[in-house]
Amino acid sequence: MRLLAILLAVTVAATLVGSIAVVRRIHRPEPRWRDIAQQRLLYGVPWGTIVVIAFVLCVYLFVQSGFTDFDNPVTIPFRTWSYFYPLGMATAAFSHAGPGHLIGNLTGTVVAAPIAEYAWGHYLDDGDTNRADSWRTDPRVRAVVIFPLAVIVVGLMTSLFALGPVIGFSGVVFAFAGFAIVHYPIVTIIGTLGVQSVIVRLYSALQEPIRVYTVQPSPPSAPWWAGIAIQGHALGLFLGFVLGIVLLERRNTRPDPFRIWLAVLLFGFTEGLWAIYWYGAENSFILLQGPGVAIVSILALLVTLSVSLPEEPIVPARLKRLIPGFQRVRARSGAARSSVDRVLELAGSGNDADTAGARIDRIRELAAGPRRQASESPLGLSVSRRSAAFLAVVCVLAIVAGIAVPFNVFVVEDATASSDAAVQIEDYTVEYVEGVPNGLVTGFGLEFLETDDGLESSGVIVESDKREVWFEAVSAQRLAFTGEETVYVGGPGWREAVHVERTGWVPVGNDTVYQVWLWEDGAERQLAHESNDSRAEARIAGRNVTIDSSGGEFVITVDSGGIGDASSAPLPAENSSTTIDGVSFERRNETVYAAADGTRVAVAREETYDGY
Repeated sequence: MRLLAILLAVTVAATLVGSIAVVRRIHRPEPRWRDIAQQRLLYGVPWGTIVVIAFVLCVYLFVQSGFTDFDNPVTIPFRTWSYFYPLGMATAAFSHAGPGHLIGNLTGTVVAAPIAEYAWGHYLDDGDTNRADSWRTDPRVRAVVIFPLAVIVVGLMTSLFALGPVIGFSGVVFAFAGFAIVHYPIVTIIGTLGVQSVIVRLYSALQEPIRVYTVQPSPPSAPWWAGIAIQGHALGLFLGFVLGIVLLERRNTRPDPFRIWLAVLLFGFTEGLWAIYWYGAENSFILLQGPGVAIVSILALLVTLSVSLPEEPIVPARLKRLIPGFQRVRARSGAARSSVDRVLELAGSGNDADTAGARIDRIRELAAGPRRQASESPLGLSVSRRSAAFLAVVCVLAIVAGIAVPFNVFVVEDATASSDAAVQIEDYTVEYVEGVPNGLVTGFGLEFLETDDGLESSGVIVESDKREVWFEAVSAQRLAFTGEETVYVGGPGWREAVHVERTGWVPVGNDTVYQVWLWEDGAERQLAHESNDSRAEARIAGRNVTIDSSGGEFVITVDSGGIGDASSAPLPAENSSTTIDGVSFERRNETVYAAADGTRVAVAREETYDGY
């Protein structure tokens, strides 16, 4: 079977390589793609992207201990918990929750980062590939030092202004996409919405050419959009927009407005930026879908205006004459270069490009109205329509970033365990609780979306006042489905595992009676929680049967409904029996039967789980 998988993987790779070779032979573009790449990249290679990918991989393998267990990296200490926990803020943007998360972000980087790196370029803006007056203009330094350092700075920005305890490189990937869209919108959309899916599927096919799926139930889980850091993605995207627009202004280059608008709109909808949500009561979520769609549409138009509007005065001529002190000044000299005729943008050439440019000029004229000069006050302040639109984009970025500041001053005041059954590892406290206030989202001013008692959590909670951590690592619902889970805590270069297990019995027709146990590697199990008792609907010989848990042991109680006439005994072991007040209880495999006066009924069954 292993040999067959290897042969199939080789066949998949050979098929793809052969397909590329055939297309390359029948399609010989002028200029060649390698020549195009070498115009702005050192030897035509995106060295900065390669360095960034290597850096992110090293963080996963060595900082998060992914090298020890690739499928289960340490994640809790590497999230953006608080401004008072610098380690999390410094590492969150470059850490990941698991292999799927890592591969997804790296494939996005492979697609979007080279386009952004090409737009920025290893060579000077004037196209002189040989000039290197200083280290800042040396293409080797720009390729392997400046670009990766700029990416790290962007990553730190996405961490510092991310909403909640996020983790992952996706904010930077969205920044790559935003930067690339304003320079090469069509190529970026083809890459992010098409090529990336091809790369992911190719990776999956090579890794596992044949996969057998078995129909099985799944644990209760939040909707897909509730597991995505929408604010972090929007933060990265608009950071990329702002940086990309600044570079456009520096180079006096204007892209096609329709392409920009279409690319931003498609990217925003496809990547789920419309999914604005908040937490409801009892494991529910509130999706503001309508407002989210409207916001994405408005923002797509705003970004388009910020790169496409002419340098016309924002103050109308009639109003300007009424305001003393405004003087006419010469508009920016030289016409802006359009990006639609650049080869990488897949645009036509010759007459087609001229026609497209004429259409764009006509659109600008219609949008601008009568030709006017920019306005300048006596203080030298000049405000054009495009500048105003760009300032609006900057304001959006400031708002998206600013809403995270109150959350990031989160402080865990007391991480003391609520019971003696908690597991203490270094500064971490791991315990199982039910119905406690959610320390992560309660009290942040969105009371109209919350219940009177605030938001509550039930499950395995990890706390650390040193790291400002409060985290529901495993929900009670998930534990009830899987039966056992493992939580990893640690720090750079070290990790410890805490195991949690649930066992229970279900009285016929009523709620489960269960126990929850916690222990760390190498230690004995300790009882962390016992639920309330529960009575079976079935009656035997006029008596009630109740299942309870006491001191880590399941107990059967028999009573006739009166006061003071109840008798109890431990639940019998497997394939054994016991008698309580004239009622015989026999345990066969996973079921307990009660018998009396010739009647035999099932009164309880052992809880089963779908663990992985």
